[in-house]
Amino acid sequence: MTSTPALEHHTAQVNGTRLHYVRAGQGRPVMLLHGWPQTWYEWRHVTARLASDFTVIAPDLRGFGYSGKPAAGYDAETMAADLAALGDHLGLRDVTVIGHDWGAVFGYVYAAAAPEQVSALGIVEMALPGVGVMEQAMGPQPGGNFLWHMGFQSVPDLPELLIQGKERPYLRWFFEHFAYDPSAITEGDLDEYVAAISQVGALRAGLAVYQDFFTSADQVAARAKTPLAIPVRAYGGEACLGGATLASVQAVAPAAEGGIIDRCGHWAAEERPDFVAALAAELAKAS
Repeated sequence: MTSTPALEHHTAQVNGTRLHYVRAGQGRPVMLLHGWPQTWYEWRHVTARLASDFTVIAPDLRGFGYSGKPAAGYDAETMAADLAALGDHLGLRDVTVIGHDWGAVFGYVYAAAAPEQVSALGIVEMALPGVGVMEQAMGPQPGGNFLWHMGFQSVPDLPELLIQGKERPYLRWFFEHFAYDPSAITEGDLDEYVAAISQVGALRAGLAVYQDFFTSADQVAARAKTPLAIPVRAYGGEACLGGATLASVQAVAPAAEGGIIDRCGHWAAEERPDFVAALAAELAKAS
């Protein structure tokens, strides 16, 4: 049984907004970046496995959790600038970054923009926009088995109107449909995510990430012209993105290694925390 580490909750004013973050453990820094519709909380099991050997930093991204929810700034470059500013605030160097879902996109741009901070990158269950893989996965498929929400949630105003008041069943659909093991996220965990997205401004801010999709895609495409030189690993879950994650990452880091996580869907940090923690530890020790 993995012991629960002591979690310290902090806030920092950086890059014109307020970021809430959780810190645990001691040692080389590992930064864990969540996706939509989650918060730092998605990393609770991974943090418990890393904190004995590493300093774990798990922020709530701009617009999520207990971080600020400004009117703008949800493109990848701005999100990455938030993370670099947080790293400067904390005096971090040689950071291993692990990103899931949109946190992987922001983590990639952070690594590309701040090589003085980031020494290794892990990408879990995301196809980077701007290199063609994500765009292909957004095309309609039989049975609704495609990333339909990427387009729907990018429409201004309408998704917020339709989702508000129905946050719980809406989020439950994603946590069940994109999972290999739907029991990995319990009703209590769902309570946590529903409470976060129900805060004033949170639904609007989370959807803004999708409304900035094409801006972020252009930013990733521009960054891809200079391949990452740091160690990079990329994995998709067998029940979700599969090999698409590594394929997209090799467009920005040709030497990236990785593959498919078996017995795993989209929610890797909760479905396979041992695998994700081992990935973080391997990258931290290799960089």
